[in-house]
Amino acid sequence: MEINGKTKVLGVMGCPIEHSISPVIHNNLAAELKDNLVYAPFKVDEGKVQDAVKGAFALGIQGLNVTVPHKSAVIPFLCDIDPLAKRIGAVNTLVYTNEGYKGYNTDMPGLLRAMKHDGAEVAGKDVIILGAGGVARAVAFLLADSKVNHIYVLNRTIEKAKAIEEEIKAYAGDIISAHELSEYSSLYGDGYVVIQATNVGMHPDVDRAVLEDEEFYKKVSFGYDLVYNPAETKFMKLCKASGAEAYNGLRMLLYQGVIAYELYTGKSVDDELSEKIYHKMAEAMGIK
Repeated sequence: MEINGKTKVLGVMGCPIEHSISPVIHNNLAAELKDNLVYAPFKVDEGKVQDAVKGAFALGIQGLNVTVPHKSAVIPFLCDIDPLAKRIGAVNTLVYTNEGYKGYNTDMPGLLRAMKHDGAEVAGKDVIILGAGGVARAVAFLLADSKVNHIYVLNRTIEKAKAIEEEIKAYAGDIISAHELSEYSSLYGDGYVVIQATNVGMHPDVDRAVLEDEEFYKKVSFGYDLVYNPAETKFMKLCKASGAEAYNGLRMLLYQGVIAYELYTGKSVDDELSEKIYHKMAEAMGIK
């Protein structure tokens, strides 16, 4: 595309940032939709977030994605924040307004859209979250808004799982319970949707899963690993070996970007174009 005086600038800020796949998503969307915009990565060191937000606003940058380690640190410097992002306590998308940037979290809606694409319906289901870090906490809030039957948080240390349990109970009532990983055998029945929300199994440590007991996987009907590299994690392999469906987190990455683009431009991105961008992402990452 031709960059000219009317070209809008967007980008992603984080540290490190060189590995970001977001430019692939947004620049390809812009090309397909014939939008006069360009999207670039910006390395922002810790402690420089306020300067970065003020500078971006002064320059008229129309939107920014925010990645680690700034998703919470950026919040005090926004003029407004979407209710979901406020509950989660993490922002990954900034949209320009006349008063400043409004913050959104598109990670969790991206996860929900990805799961629906892959056929995982969580409404009315019992859902297990593996892990109790920041991502697991955000997933728990998403599920609390998604009419699930019950949420089980399984973590190596019960204290972190209990902290999520307390927050969700205060928000949504008695729809969640915390357990140590070793207590999975106390969960009765099968048909659980399981979301793997840790970085265990991520490249290059690809030969591990948070839980490796085959008995656990007999309880699983659908497994969703938020890790997307490798394309098939050990968690996914164990799910499939027990007869469950399993998917990685690449579509979550796709849809969080698609939703952010829709917020930036006011346009809708249809399923056909989303699929085209998905394949461009996989190609750029060397994932088959």
